[in-house]
Amino acid sequence: ALQRVARGFGEIRGAVRVSASEVVAVERLPPVLAALRRAHPGLEIELVPSNRLQDLVQREADVAVRMAAPQQEVLVATRVADMAVGLFAHQDYLACHGRPATVDELRGHALIGFDVETPFVREARRGFPFWTRERFALRCDSDLAQLALIRAGAGIGACQVGVAGPGLVRLLPEAFELRLPAWVVMHGDLRASARCRVVYDALVAALRAG
Repeated sequence: ALQRVARGFGEIRGAVRVSASEVVAVERLPPVLAALRRAHPGLEIELVPSNRLQDLVQREADVAVRMAAPQQEVLVATRVADMAVGLFAHQDYLACHGRPATVDELRGHALIGFDVETPFVREARRGFPFWTRERFALRCDSDLAQLALIRAGAGIGACQVGVAGPGLVRLLPEAFELRLPAWVVMHGDLRASARCRVVYDALVAALRAG
């Protein structure tokens, strides 16, 4: 706690370790962090792309973007958005294989999903029983690799609506949508650290703006 309190009072200079999921870290945060560095050249950013929740109490990260509400009372958190997840395929894939008009028609398509069952997969299966490991023609436990496969036209997969990008077509939005609550979190002791606070505020503003 003493180390946290002693870090960077009043001066926006030095290192801030930022943790976020793979997709958020790669697809959403780089423009935000680049703008921060332009505004504060003395700021050093250590970006940790990981789907594992970093332990902020043990200083594995200073600021984190999480898809789950924090449980520890010592953490400060701001809910910034609900990130929608939908089904997507590249237009080239659809040109070759057709566009499914119903959930049943997904049976004839190459689905992209996880190899190892995760809480996300279990949650998805509650409302979408077709979303099972046995149905996935391509299996990978990396969100970034799944997104790359979708963009390459390998099949149909789930990704965040806000990062789909050119060439990707959303499918069956009325039948498949998950909402992931996003939070920006840091240890309460770091509120007095100027460099941590400026990073925290920038992430909150950017993610709220979409």
